[in-house]
Amino acid sequence: MRIYVNGDQREIQVGTLAGALETLGYGGRKIATAVNGRFVAAAARPTTTLSEGDKIEVVAPMQGG
Repeated sequence: MRIYVNGDQREIQVGTLAGALETLGYGGRKIATAVNGRFVAAAARPTTTLSEGDKIEVVAPMQGG
């Protein structure tokens, strides 16, 4: 299935947000996620299904001051 991650097109075989994040190398990291502009809490990622063309935003916290 084709999805977009932070604007880049990607091909994945999994159907949930949690599975996609694991496949894309984000597994276990502290991140914030949104699908099609809607925030998805970490607890909801395993049950959030993805569809062809979905747009996923992944934001990692940055340190600094």
